[in-house]
Amino acid sequence: MSPEAGFALRGRNPDVLTCIANLSNDEVFTPPELANRMLDALAEAWATEHDRANLWADSTVTFLDPCTKSGVFLREITSRLIKGLANEMPDLQERVDHILNRQVFGIATTYLTSLLARRSVYCSKHALGEHSIAHGFASDAGSIWFERTEHAWVTGRCRYCGASRNTFDRGAGLENHAYAFIHTDDVAARVAELFGGDMHFDVIVGNPPYQIDDEGGHRPVPLYQKFVQQAKALDPRHLVMVTPSRWMAGGLGLGAFRAEMLGDQRMRVITDYPISKEVFAGVEVKGGVSYFLWSRDNPGTCAFTSVRENVSSGPFPRRLDKYDILVRDSIGIALLDRVLTVAEPSFESLVASVRPFGDRLRSNFRDFVREPTSDYDVPILVNEGGRRVEAWTKASYLTANVGLAAAWKVFLPKAGSDGGQRLPNPVIGHPRVGRPGQISTETYLAIGPFDSEGQANAAYAYLTTRVARYLISLRKMSQDNVPSTFRWLPIPNWTKPLSDEALRVKYNISGAEFAHIESMVSMWVDAGG
Repeated sequence: MSPEAGFALRGRNPDVLTCIANLSNDEVFTPPELANRMLDALAEAWATEHDRANLWADSTVTFLDPCTKSGVFLREITSRLIKGLANEMPDLQERVDHILNRQVFGIATTYLTSLLARRSVYCSKHALGEHSIAHGFASDAGSIWFERTEHAWVTGRCRYCGASRNTFDRGAGLENHAYAFIHTDDVAARVAELFGGDMHFDVIVGNPPYQIDDEGGHRPVPLYQKFVQQAKALDPRHLVMVTPSRWMAGGLGLGAFRAEMLGDQRMRVITDYPISKEVFAGVEVKGGVSYFLWSRDNPGTCAFTSVRENVSSGPFPRRLDKYDILVRDSIGIALLDRVLTVAEPSFESLVASVRPFGDRLRSNFRDFVREPTSDYDVPILVNEGGRRVEAWTKASYLTANVGLAAAWKVFLPKAGSDGGQRLPNPVIGHPRVGRPGQISTETYLAIGPFDSEGQANAAYAYLTTRVARYLISLRKMSQDNVPSTFRWLPIPNWTKPLSDEALRVKYNISGAEFAHIESMVSMWVDAGG
């Protein structure tokens, strides 16, 4: 097959890479459309820093995808370079060979994706195959490397990625998901081993695996941040990656990574998609996904854009380290600043920690009865078959927050709404006033203590206002509520009205700002009880 024929195949409709089913929610294939948006952002950043030079017309720039799956990034980069280098290298075969041998490199995540990526880039799963469009390779791998890597087990878990040995210590016939790029203490030396010589990449781009499941899959361990950190360690000029957006405000063990990202002024572009299915069809990534562009030699403010239902909001110039999290709603920042300037105590201080009344009162707690007895004499709020049920349990289970248990309080479902996937959104589930003596399982957050039933009712009313729920939403990335979700919600004066109108006056909320709040937060519908 000639190079002309090989590359002509890519013009066929539909693009085969738009039709491939994802391996899982953890390893998601990047749609060509998203890959090209990211490469457009890269090209614009390059032009800005190089006197409007065309990145794709530079035969010296090197590219690495360290988490190659379908090969879409390498394919689209190659396609752009073939067009951009036409004047410098008129002979098409010479041009293709130069690009694929000297400019475009990949590290595949699995053996299967290595074959798929080579097929996407070389038009052959073997770089030396008869249908390959490239010449000059020394092996069938070409410049897209894959060899099985082993985990480094320490007390039952991999010291590099946190994988469970019980789950991933597999035989050679099964994929163990030990990714070479992050299973090393010296990534530069490792890359030199893979590709030979002292390799340096000007651009690193990719869509890394998002997580690896622990035993049973109940607490997936994030992986994508490790790819980002290893990529930075290679000191590229530009880094462009798509990741889950959870790092912006949450994520298991991502506090240090979040602080690192927010404090890095080389983060120049972030484009956020709160609804992941709008980018990855059929895949739900809780909290949405986003891509960022990191520019080593051009620090400054970050251009933040949010895209929902194909409508872009932004780009807004942002200083990422302004808060301890990244606020996704750029329009609400002025309002948030006014609220925080008042310097009122934080509602977070009223929210008890997870399992507020004892470690044994888990979500699956079942030692309760529906009517009180001499042994089961403590009222408890439980979740039974998805329904909020008032039952009775033993006093011996109450081992924490005894004072809160004895006071008036408000119960709030720990899991409430869908994390903003649909707008307007209720943000939180329906609260319920808890009387003195009543407790709950960890299915609920306990808020208080309050001095009287009137204060508890006022807190209930406060949580139903759109303004309060909007301030909660600014820190909320998923359906779960935790105490820190309420950090930017002030504790009000319980003796004053707590309606939206009163809050609008208090915080000088303009008509346009409240209209925005209405577009984000749904009207409250009291479910009763």
